[in-house]
Amino acid sequence: MTDALKRLSDEGVAIWLDDLSRQRITSGNLAELIDQQHVVGVTTNPSIFQKAISTGHGYDQQLGDLAAREVTVEEAIRMITTADVRDAADILRPVFDATGGQDGRVSIEVDPRLAHNTRATTAEARQLAWLVDRPNTLIKIPATRAGIPAITETIGLGISVNVTLIFSLERYREVMDAYLAGLEKAKAAGLDLSKIHSVASFFVSRVDTEIDKRLDGIGTDEAKALKGKAALANARLAYQAYEEVFSSDRWAALDKANANKQRPLWASTGVKDPAYKDTLYVDDLVAPGTVNTMPEATLEATADHGQITGNTIAGTYEQARAELDAVEKLGISYDDVVQLLEDEGVDKFEASWNDLLKSTEAELKRLAPSEG
Repeated sequence: MTDALKRLSDEGVAIWLDDLSRQRITSGNLAELIDQQHVVGVTTNPSIFQKAISTGHGYDQQLGDLAAREVTVEEAIRMITTADVRDAADILRPVFDATGGQDGRVSIEVDPRLAHNTRATTAEARQLAWLVDRPNTLIKIPATRAGIPAITETIGLGISVNVTLIFSLERYREVMDAYLAGLEKAKAAGLDLSKIHSVASFFVSRVDTEIDKRLDGIGTDEAKALKGKAALANARLAYQAYEEVFSSDRWAALDKANANKQRPLWASTGVKDPAYKDTLYVDDLVAPGTVNTMPEATLEATADHGQITGNTIAGTYEQARAELDAVEKLGISYDDVVQLLEDEGVDKFEASWNDLLKSTEAELKRLAPSEG
C-alpha cells in the first residue's frame, strides 16, 4: 500500500495530513499514519476543528470541565484546539528530532476574523505559540495584505509560520519577501535562524474549480481543452519563483547564517472534479523541497494507485506560462480569479470559525452542570 507514498517521500516531498481530531490522536490513528503511511506533519484549519468537535463524544470530558468553569466560547475553543495541537506535536516529536526540525510539524491557525488586522494577527500568533508551547508548531497566518507584514513581524520574533491562502504568483513573491525580511529582523535581534521554519501554502484545486467554471461558460473547444490545466500551471510557476528567490544573493546571506528555506506547500490537493484522476495534484506536483498536505481520502488514493514518476515540475515552466496565457486570451482575468479566491478563502474560514463558535457553544450548553 505504501510504495507510492514512499516514492513520493524519496523524491523530496514531505507528506502531511490535512486533518486532526482528538479521536485520531487517542485511537492511535495518527501514530499509525506516521509509522505506515510516511506522514510527517499535520495541518489544521477552522473547518477541520468544527467537524471534529461537532461529531462524536471525544471532547465531552474537556467540554464538561470548561462548562463547569463557565468559560467563554472563545476560551473553550482555544483550550480545545491547542490541546489537540499540543498532543499531535508530541506524537510527531520523533519526526521533528529526526529531521532537524524540518518536519514533524503541526499547524494551528490564527482567528480568521483577524485576517485584515496586522497587529491583532501578530499578537494572536504570539499567544498561540505561547499556549501550545511546542517547538514543532507552525502558526498559520493568511496571506492577505494585512497578513504580509504580520508574517515579517512573527518570523522576526523567532516564531515559525505556515503562510496560508496563497493563490497568486504575485502574492507568493510577497510572502517569500516577507519571510526573508522576518529572518533579517530575527538575525538583527541575535536569534538563532536555524530554529525558525516556514512553509508557504499555495492552494491548488480551487484555481481549477473557478477557472474551469469560466471555461465552461465560454464553451468553445479551445476553452474546453484548457480545463484542468490552470491549477497545475499556477503551482509549477510558483515553484519556479521559489527556485529564483532561494538562489538569490539576498538568500545567500541568510543561508550563511544557517537560515532555512521557506518550503512551498501544496494545499487544497483534494480533487473536486470527478472527471480528473483523484491523485492529480499529488502525482503532477512532485519536486524536491516541497510539502503536500492531503485530506485522508487523497492520502489513501495515493497509497493505493498514485503514479509517482519522479520530478513532474522540472522543465514545465514554459508550457505552464503558455497555458495561463491561453486562459487569459480567452478573456478570463487571472488577477480577478486569484483575488476572488483569496477573498472567498478568508470568508470561508471566517464562516467555519463562526460555525465552530456555534457548535462549541451548543456543546457547552449540553454539558453544563444542572443547577442545584
